[in-house]
Amino acid sequence: MDLLAALRAHRLLAIVRGSDPDAALNTVLTLAEEGVALIEVSLTGRDALDVIARARAALGPDALLGAGTVLTADDAREAHKAGAAFLVTPAVSDGIATGRELGLPVLAGVMTPTDVLQALRLGADALKLFPAGSAGGPGYLRDLRGPFPDVPFVPVGGVDAGAASAYLRAGATAVGVGSPLTGDAASGGSLAALRARAREFLDVVRPQARP
Repeated sequence: MDLLAALRAHRLLAIVRGSDPDAALNTVLTLAEEGVALIEVSLTGRDALDVIARARAALGPDALLGAGTVLTADDAREAHKAGAAFLVTPAVSDGIATGRELGLPVLAGVMTPTDVLQALRLGADALKLFPAGSAGGPGYLRDLRGPFPDVPFVPVGGVDAGAASAYLRAGATAVGVGSPLTGDAASGGSLAALRARAREFLDVVRPQARP
């Protein structure tokens, strides 16, 4: 899988984290039905590996389905076994190198310039700016792009539809969105409301998909 190409093409990464495995699975499938191509299932959700495996079986081998909150080498290996096509870390962690060893692309979590250099040296395909909102929002992204103009950044954390648009204008390759998109769907909430939010976010990212 070419993760960077997928991020550039779709510009939206949905983050699913839930307390109800069946609801989390339905959330993944509903997002896919609505046209959200890149979906991450966080390993901090209940029975997340099983959710990934079931989603992979339902969506097929070509779905852009990944595992998030990958902290350790074991996390990376288990996610790979479950069917994750890419890995997402919240920080510079052992999951980056192990993911590369397994042949999986990695979106690595960073916050500081030092993090950026470390993640790139470990072979990350793109960098998750996290927590983007707390770090300073689109202004901080612009500051980071000064010394790192060619690095693909994906802001995550506090990204609602308005912020998503601002980050993309500031040069983000894509945005990663959790609760502002998924709401409580992955814990048993309304799938109809999830569909409406998915359409809202897709409307934000699609006009800017090909600058």
